[in-house]
Amino acid sequence: MPEPSALPGRTVVLGERELAIGFRLIGLKDVVEVTADSCVPEFQKAMANDAFSLVIASQAIRPRLSEAQRAHADASLRPLVVFIPTPTGEYEVESIGALAKRVLGVTLAPAS
Repeated sequence: MPEPSALPGRTVVLGERELAIGFRLIGLKDVVEVTADSCVPEFQKAMANDAFSLVIASQAIRPRLSEAQRAHADASLRPLVVFIPTPTGEYEVESIGALAKRVLGVTLAPAS
């Protein structure tokens, strides 16, 4: 029998109303609409739930997390955490190189 960490898990989405509606429309079941007050507790619940292998969270949640929570999210492989831009407002864009370094632990060298 495969190890539990090798089994595929579910995806959960945490975000504002517009983001939640969009992911529900494409068929995801585990979608949590969050507010400024509920986003950190909901994020912690998602991170602690072994059923989830992917956490898709609104970029607006990231600055509300503590430094330790951000570091844990950045280093986590199960669940893998991906912050996506909010439907409106400013957002950070993670480069492919930074994503590869964070997720895979490798540095991409420029093509010569």
